[in-house]
Amino acid sequence: MLKYLRIENIAVIETAEIDFLNGFNVLTGETGAGKSIIIDSINAVLGMRTSRDLIRKGCDKASVSAIFGNFGNETLKALRSNEIEPDDEGNVFISRSITQNSSSVKINGKTVTVGVLKEIGKYLIDIHGQHDSGLLLIPENHCSYIDRMAENSVQIDNYYAEFKKLNSIRRELKSVTENEDEKKRRKEYLEFCVGELKAADIKQGEREELKEKLNLAENYEKTAKSLNDAIVRISGNDEFDGALSLVEGAIKSISSINISKVDLTCKLLNGISAELEAAADSLRETVNSSDDISFNKDLISDRYDLVNRLIKKYGGSEEALFEFLENSEKELQKISMSGELEEKLSDELEKSTEKLIELGEILSQTRKKCADEFSRRVTETLKYLDMKNVAFDVNIQNGTYTKSGCDILEFVVKTNVGEDFLPLHKIASGGELSRIMLAIKSVLASADNVETMIFDEIDTGISGFAADKVGNRLKTISNLRQVICVTHLAQIAAYADNHLKIEKSVKNGRTYTNVTTLRYEDRISEIARIMSGTEMTENLYNSAKELLDRSK
Repeated sequence: MLKYLRIENIAVIETAEIDFLNGFNVLTGETGAGKSIIIDSINAVLGMRTSRDLIRKGCDKASVSAIFGNFGNETLKALRSNEIEPDDEGNVFISRSITQNSSSVKINGKTVTVGVLKEIGKYLIDIHGQHDSGLLLIPENHCSYIDRMAENSVQIDNYYAEFKKLNSIRRELKSVTENEDEKKRRKEYLEFCVGELKAADIKQGEREELKEKLNLAENYEKTAKSLNDAIVRISGNDEFDGALSLVEGAIKSISSINISKVDLTCKLLNGISAELEAAADSLRETVNSSDDISFNKDLISDRYDLVNRLIKKYGGSEEALFEFLENSEKELQKISMSGELEEKLSDELEKSTEKLIELGEILSQTRKKCADEFSRRVTETLKYLDMKNVAFDVNIQNGTYTKSGCDILEFVVKTNVGEDFLPLHKIASGGELSRIMLAIKSVLASADNVETMIFDEIDTGISGFAADKVGNRLKTISNLRQVICVTHLAQIAAYADNHLKIEKSVKNGRTYTNVTTLRYEDRISEIARIMSGTEMTENLYNSAKELLDRSK
């Protein structure tokens, strides 16, 4: 339940602190006093979307803080799933700050996301505003009310899991079977590409290797001349004694001299001679290979052009080319196996469909089982709320299988004896719609896990005896859940356990809103104001007092 609310710099509220009690809490005040701002502030601390327009004029930041306690098992489970534990007194403190550019949330001093706050918030408070009655006019919303009373979350989860599985199989099967012509064209294209690349048989690093060979081949004449010139200078020819001949001559000249130092020199020259021979042999080998390169220059150029063209065609790099080849071979294999895959998926789809129908029927039975009891209790509540000739029913028909089941479910009502049941949107007035929603909320109060219910001006279109009945019903609900109600009706306000008055004042050219907890005498005055709006008279005072005393 909501125990405490502090509001700072929200719209016309500079600072407000409100203590809420267990039971029935009522907020009253003149139109425009700021009652809706209280609800907006509660929405903010539940994680609902906020606007920077909420920030009080002239302020940089607004904030809302709240203390919640007395949690049920489902709420505790939701808190702990988000790693939040109540404090030693069993409370959770939530604060939300709003600036022009951002919003921050803390729970028990720990910063959390607005998404986490919103997830937790739906377990803390159920807010019913004026627009929520309009949701009753949309049949697609009706199933959720029945599910809340049926407590069939396990059946819903089982069905939805199978529904997602079936759709996944269906999508995969569609991708395998649809557009056979396109698949055939794709196969022919991939076969051509793979065939072209396989025939080329490109090796890793081949382009760079071919580039080097081509560069050598294109400079062959200049290279060969330089190499041959070097060989002649080392080995000589018919017209020229090379370095090798000169060294060998020097060795011959000194070989007969018997001097130790000359012997060492002779050995050194012999080593030089051997190295010169090795150098000449190496150069000749290079010349011979260059002859081979020169002879295959056109072949090398053609191969380089082919490799370069295919790399550009299939990705721009060798890595991209080999990746394309690998993926194309896999896709071809998949296309070739599509017949087997189609058969496998078709079998899985059939089994999943059977399972979905089975789970859909189980889910439908939970709703049908609950619908009669729900209809009976809502009808009884509506009769109590001064709709004496009304009958409420739940119309359930089989429909297509959607994510929520196979049921087309709609609430129908007849407001007078002898009439036919008709959908709500065809017969319900504003006042009737408010009471129908209240009746539904009243029935669900025993099934819902939310500790606090807020009714924001549920009294639309209601007056007199019906208003008294609505107040009494809200009081009854408050025996099961904390109830907070914004109202303009004295009959409802009189039933409150905790009566809060919202007042607006102007000081120094600024508007301020204050929230005051009313004592007995103040409540009489406020109820009298709601009843008449005129100056207090003895008769008016007595009427207000009588209404308050009678509603205790």
